[in-house]
Amino acid sequence: MPRFVKPIVAVLVAATFVPLAFALNARVSKSKKPAVHLFFDMDAQPKFKAQQGNPVFADGRAMRHPIPGTVARGELLPDDAVTLGKVGEAFVAEVPVPITADLLARGRERFGIFCATCHGLTGDGRGPVALRAESLEEGTWTPPSDLHAEPAFSRPPGHLYNTIRTGIRNMPAYGPQIPIPDRWAIVAYVLALRRSQHATEADVPPEYREALR
Repeated sequence: MPRFVKPIVAVLVAATFVPLAFALNARVSKSKKPAVHLFFDMDAQPKFKAQQGNPVFADGRAMRHPIPGTVARGELLPDDAVTLGKVGEAFVAEVPVPITADLLARGRERFGIFCATCHGLTGDGRGPVALRAESLEEGTWTPPSDLHAEPAFSRPPGHLYNTIRTGIRNMPAYGPQIPIPDRWAIVAYVLALRRSQHATEADVPPEYREALR
């Protein structure tokens, strides 16, 4: 290798550390100058900030009120029976959405995620969290309701829905975590659980009764 090549290689290798040095300096130093943007994208877009004035409008404000009747995306809610589970102060006595096999399957899945930890997979109030709290014997635990016994058994669907939405006693509100369709799916599944635990032979279709005997 010619002697002049080695210095050139050394200079090139040293030059590769220059960008790293600049990057390290940018990470540990502070400057009042704006950062260097190779691609501006939307970082420096023209815009009005909150509370800023805007001479385009007669009131001089950049912030505008929504047009009357505007509804945020995903916030178009149906009637109170579906949204709140009650009409006025009365809880609805029937599930206000169509009950299908898909809805029940969804309810079973959501119940297993959000409810079974305390209420148990069968809704008897013997979930793992409840059993653990019971074993600790700390005296501060409020046992979850057995959904097949009173008073929970007699509560209408709207009451069950409202309990999911707003919580009850030590049970927190799951409204922020469970959307409206899933709340009704859980309610429908709880009703199916109720029926499964209190079913009689008359509830079984005639063609299946012989197999039960």
